[in-house]
Amino acid sequence: MSSNLDAPAADFRRPFRGWLAFNVRTGLILLALFGVTRFALVMLANVTRDYGLVSFFFIAMALTPLLLLTRSGRVRIGLNWRPRLTGLGLGVLLGAGCCVVLIATAGLLFGPGDDNAFTYVAGTYSALPDRMSDTLRLIMFAVFALIGMTFSPIGEELFYRGLVHESFVAGLGENRAALVDAAAFALVHLAHFGLVWRGTGWALLPLPALWWLCGLFAAALAFTWARRASGSILGAVAAHAAFNLVMTAWIFYGLRV
Repeated sequence: MSSNLDAPAADFRRPFRGWLAFNVRTGLILLALFGVTRFALVMLANVTRDYGLVSFFFIAMALTPLLLLTRSGRVRIGLNWRPRLTGLGLGVLLGAGCCVVLIATAGLLFGPGDDNAFTYVAGTYSALPDRMSDTLRLIMFAVFALIGMTFSPIGEELFYRGLVHESFVAGLGENRAALVDAAAFALVHLAHFGLVWRGTGWALLPLPALWWLCGLFAAALAFTWARRASGSILGAVAAHAAFNLVMTAWIFYGLRV
C-alpha cells in the first residue's frame, strides 16, 4: 500500500517525481526560474520594442503545468473544464472592475504622463501609427485585445494561480499561498512598469511603482477568488482576460485618441 508521503509525487509525471512535488521548495524553484527569465525578457523588450519572445514565454508558462503534471495534478491545479458559470461571470466582472479602478486611480494620482502605468504601456505599442481611422483603430484593437486576452491570462494563470499556488498550499495553506503567488505576480510586473526605460537609461519611479505593485497584488487576489468561485482555473483566466480587455480598450479609445 502506498503511504501518504507518496501521494503528492503522483501528481507529477514520472521523470520529474524524484525532484518535484507540490511543496514550497518546488514553488520557489519555479518562481526563481520563470520569474528571473520573464523579468529579463520584458526588460529587453522594453528597449528593443520587440515583444515576440515574451509572447513565446507565456506559451511556455502555459505548457509547463501540462508537461510536468499527471491528470491528477492537472485536476489539483484547477484544470476543470466545467466551471460554475455564476462564479465565472462574477470573476469577469471583478477582473474588469479591478482594471477600471486602476485606470481611475492612475489618472487621479499621476495624470496623463509616463508616470501613469497605462500611458507607459500604451507607449510600448510602438508599431501603431500616430493617427488611425475608425476602421483601422477597431481592427488593431481587436488584434491586440485577442492577444491580451489569450497569451498572458492563460500562461500566467496556469502558472501562478495553478502550479505555483498549489506548490505553496501544502506548506502554507490556501490563504497564505494566495498571498505568495499574488506577490510574485505583482513583483515580476515591475518589468512592465515601475522600472522604466526612458530612451537613454533606466529609471525607478518609487510612488508609481508602489501603486502598480499594490494594484496588481490586489488584482491577483481577485483572480484567485475567481478560481475559487468558479471551481476552475478558467475562472482566473477569464478574470485576467477581462482585466486585459479593459486595459486594451482604454489604451485604444482613451489614450490613443
